[in-house]
Amino acid sequence: MNQFLQVALGGALGASARLGVNVLAGRLVPGLPLGTLIVNLLGCLAMGLLAAVLALRGGQPIAPFAMTGVLGGFTTFSAFALDAVTLWSRGAGALATGYVAVSVAGSILAVAAGLALGRMVLA
Repeated sequence: MNQFLQVALGGALGASARLGVNVLAGRLVPGLPLGTLIVNLLGCLAMGLLAAVLALRGGQPIAPFAMTGVLGGFTTFSAFALDAVTLWSRGAGALATGYVAVSVAGSILAVAAGLALGRMVLA
């Protein structure tokens, strides 16, 4: 199957699962972004487990569907975390630390900039 189709199908499943978790968590604990926290933690656990299984069992053919598709649709935080751990495990601790710092701070600044730009344009 074409890799783009694998990713698209997996992404639809992952995004639907994320919506389900967010809706349920929002009903159980209104006002707290518990769904996002659950999705990020579960996605990271699944990414680590899946990366190990696929690497040790030769499962690379299903990686586009499972990792980029399902887990990417569920949470991109898992891909970020895997990248950081991979850098660290390769002995690039300073690079991993910088990657995490720039990713987190840059993402927060980018959201703030996007909000400001959107408000400026639409005001």
